[in-house]
Amino acid sequence: MSETRGTSPSAVRASQEVRAVIGRLRRRIRAASDADDISLPQASVLARLIGNDGLTTSDLATAEGMRHQSMTATVAALAERELVERRRDPGDGRRLLIALTAEGRRRAEEGRQARGEWLAGELQKKCTEEERQTVIAAMAVLERLVRD
Repeated sequence: MSETRGTSPSAVRASQEVRAVIGRLRRRIRAASDADDISLPQASVLARLIGNDGLTTSDLATAEGMRHQSMTATVAALAERELVERRRDPGDGRRLLIALTAEGRRRAEEGRQARGEWLAGELQKKCTEEERQTVIAAMAVLERLVRD
């Protein structure tokens, strides 16, 4: 097992547990704002487009870990619902950018708010103040892992 070569047992266990918990937590958070008429990948694309003037289908596919063809279908479904629009890239007219429409932005922001409210509510219900402070401290540690 190359993952454990030269790595302490505690680092291996922490790695396994962080990956497992984050995966489950991510699914629960996403589910907290799911509208019946859009899929999880569609909701994820809407959330990713907040704060962007536009991304290509390839950019979205890479960011979401999807095949280009799957992202094309996801974007087409969102465009059909008028939640995203395709427009020419002003810097390169050959490229099409995917951007939120006003309705798409509203839906994405509502989803973000619902996810935040769900997580805060669960932390309030299921954790003590001391545990919440531990979560805050742990996030600072994990943040160091993702900084370049």
